[in-house]
Amino acid sequence: MIYSKKIVELKDGRECVLRSGTADDAGSVLDIFIKTHEQTDFLLTYPDENTFTVEQERDFLQKIAESDNEIYILAEVGGIAVGSAGVESVGDKCKLRHRASFGISIDKAYWGLGIGMALTKACIECAGSAGYSQIELDVVAENKAALSLYRKAGFVEYGRNPRGFRSRLNGWQELVLMRLELTDE
Repeated sequence: MIYSKKIVELKDGRECVLRSGTADDAGSVLDIFIKTHEQTDFLLTYPDENTFTVEQERDFLQKIAESDNEIYILAEVGGIAVGSAGVESVGDKCKLRHRASFGISIDKAYWGLGIGMALTKACIECAGSAGYSQIELDVVAENKAALSLYRKAGFVEYGRNPRGFRSRLNGWQELVLMRLELTDE
């Protein structure tokens, strides 16, 4: 899926460009992935667990661009990648096709400026356009800012997993399971 470029004014007055990540962005996408995963213990993986090369990242971004139901959106400020978000299919079987998963990460220096909400809304819009009727995410219960953002975007909690993550730094982390219904079907 391709996301049409959108310019969002941030809370500090700067402009943020949201656009589809392309194969040509592979190096900067890999860099921002590693940077954001170094900055917080709330994301799924640690930087050293990423085994993608620039070429593999390029192939991944190309595959997503050619997909009719998955998206990768890059957020740039001043031409620099500062965050990303994406929507992926939970599965292609009949009983799962209606469900999408959502993930997001933003450079800590840009937290609280509105990028998270802009990326979240863009992904919700794309998920609806792709025909999904539900979008889902997991968030670490201690991540109060993310929980607030997702609730403001309309996500509701449907469960918890007390041992969802096992952090190298803090031991067990509880995951809050959230979803947003996009259609009544």
